Amino acid sequence: MTTAPSGLVSEAFEAQRDRLRAVAYRVLGSHADAEDAVQEAWLRLARQDEATIGNLAGWLTTVVGRICLDLLRSRTAHPEAAYGQQSADLVVTPADDPAPDEQAVRADAVGLALLVVLDSLTPGERLAFVLHDMFAVPFADIGRILGKSTDATKMIASRARRKVRGADRPAGPGREHRQVVDAFRAAAVDGDFEALLRVLDPDVKLTVDTPAGAVVTLGATKVAAGARMFSGEAARHRPVLLDGAPGHLTWRPDGTPLSAIAFTVAEGRITAIHIVTDPPKLATLQLSAPGPA
Repeated sequence: MTTAPSGLVSEAFEAQRDRLRAVAYRVLGSHADAEDAVQEAWLRLARQDEATIGNLAGWLTTVVGRICLDLLRSRTAHPEAAYGQQSADLVVTPADDPAPDEQAVRADAVGLALLVVLDSLTPGERLAFVLHDMFAVPFADIGRILGKSTDATKMIASRARRKVRGADRPAGPGREHRQVVDAFRAAAVDGDFEALLRVLDPDVKLTVDTPAGAVVTLGATKVAAGARMFSGEAARHRPVLLDGAPGHLTWRPDGTPLSAIAFTVAEGRITAIHIVTDPPKLATLQLSAPGPA
């Protein structure tokens, strides 16, 4: 039977909530998933005998870590599930307007870039890197979450650290990124298959977030073959930054939103395209449609 934790434990949990949410977000890359992980930790705390918890902060970190690890492993087994979550936290900034706080926008872009790099790590590597390098959790505690020895956990974290340091993490979207995106759009409108292949990374990943779920396409050839979906949107679109990445919004002739498209660019090529067509998510974007073409 589940009982509510005592008042003192409840207060202690609330004092840890922001830190736990930050840990979960860095591990999972989704605010919604992070909230769910923290809520699940609260439910597990309610089922736990308080007398068996010596260090509540450490216990909660371990529980949240295990919840996040399970979710990361589930994403690895079912990659389409992960992409369905990413659009929930879209932050839209007009690409042609001065940002109210340019430094903050750059910081957000760097944060997004780091999350993109973290996505390249295995679940164990990502958890070890985030917990140790970002939140100073001891390797012994991380090892208990991973089911590894302390020495093995150190090796996992070291491997993750090398991958993060070796990755090309841009400081912001940059004019050159926008030029790559513009070249892609021009090639799509012209139906220039070879030009599309020149701007697409061979392992590019296209994710279309629809009301029925996420559809994932892998590889430059397949993405280029389906790029004509972009050609009809040229007349009514607006360049924007989506979570700090170059992209654009498109509208139907009646002014209702059609799609939000974000591009990830690295080393002069597009490595990922994320298209949101789900109307409820598009309705949360607070930008007016462009004027008549």
